[in-house]
Amino acid sequence: MTQPELIEATRGEDGIWRDAGGEALHVSASDLERHAYCPLSWHLSRIGVEGTGDAVFKGVESHAKIHGQMARYEKARVTVIRELTVWGWWFGIIVALLIDAAAWYLIAGQMAPDELARYLALLAVVWLVAMLISTVVPWRRWLNWPTAAEAEFSKGGIESSELSALFQKPEFMGGWLAGGRVEAALGLGAILLSIHAAALWNISDTTHAGFILLAAAMLWTLMASWRLQRALIADNDMEEARHQTGLEKDAEIAYSDDSKAADLLVDNKTGLRGRPDQIVIVDGEFIPMEQKTGKIPHHPHLSHKVQLLAYIHLVKVVTKHEPPFGVLRYGEADIHQVDWNDSHKKLLMKQLGEVQRLMAEGGAKRNHQRDGKCRNCSRRHGCTESLV
Repeated sequence: MTQPELIEATRGEDGIWRDAGGEALHVSASDLERHAYCPLSWHLSRIGVEGTGDAVFKGVESHAKIHGQMARYEKARVTVIRELTVWGWWFGIIVALLIDAAAWYLIAGQMAPDELARYLALLAVVWLVAMLISTVVPWRRWLNWPTAAEAEFSKGGIESSELSALFQKPEFMGGWLAGGRVEAALGLGAILLSIHAAALWNISDTTHAGFILLAAAMLWTLMASWRLQRALIADNDMEEARHQTGLEKDAEIAYSDDSKAADLLVDNKTGLRGRPDQIVIVDGEFIPMEQKTGKIPHHPHLSHKVQLLAYIHLVKVVTKHEPPFGVLRYGEADIHQVDWNDSHKKLLMKQLGEVQRLMAEGGAKRNHQRDGKCRNCSRRHGCTESLV
């Protein structure tokens, strides 16, 4: 069997193998998974033996399907938030119009409608200018507040080149085409003031003004009902998508590996790196999720657990916050929680150190006597020690 070129490295006191330059040997989470399944499978992968068989191709297709489901859920979740936010603002406008209508009846004869309309129009212009300035000028950076992109993607150290759309997240912090709460309040306030000014212009009778405001409130009520219907439809779509993904209620997807744009998570101290299938936010915690296709086991395989533990460690390093657990998902309904505890931390470091040792010293050998493992191995066609 072909032997890969060994790397000159020494083992440190922390159990990590480092090269002559002091850099930890690079090991991916997938390397750990293959090694835990069988060291020879890892060895064959390292020397360039590709996995073959229907299971490999079906796995690729299944992962693409799962990524599509995750993307659909996140899009539906964002739509629900956006629709409810807009509906909330529109409902607020209805309340404001009703209050104004009542006020007009109470202050009849105290002020001319066209006079107040001028003041309202001027105030609307001021609010509009303030909205444009607050959107373009980086005032949040001056106050050391996070921007929209930083609040959404950098809070956990997970980067994204895409900016979210207007009203996409309830915690938006601002930015051009990603207006935050302040910008939205100023913009909608300007709209509301403009509507008031237009309604009051050329009105000589305050009774007529009150009637116009009541009519406007009725119109906005119809429009708000339509927005609420859209929000309910989006919520139904979100729940259907959430059921397909197996996510908990109110879970948020912070990261999904589409094998194209997903960032590589790296721990330079240990040399560990990898891309989890997804990272979801549950109760404010970043939780890595690994999707496994094929036959559903009675208990999670050791190799899968080690791979997930590697992702938990990487999330901890990248986000500077320790996840309490990770999730292994087999199919749509079989979901397992893998706790991040001391014994699992030791297991991960032991597996990592062994892979790095093999990279430096060589000597990978089959570690089992199970025909089934060899039969299901996608690289057995290149293995000289296969049991089948």
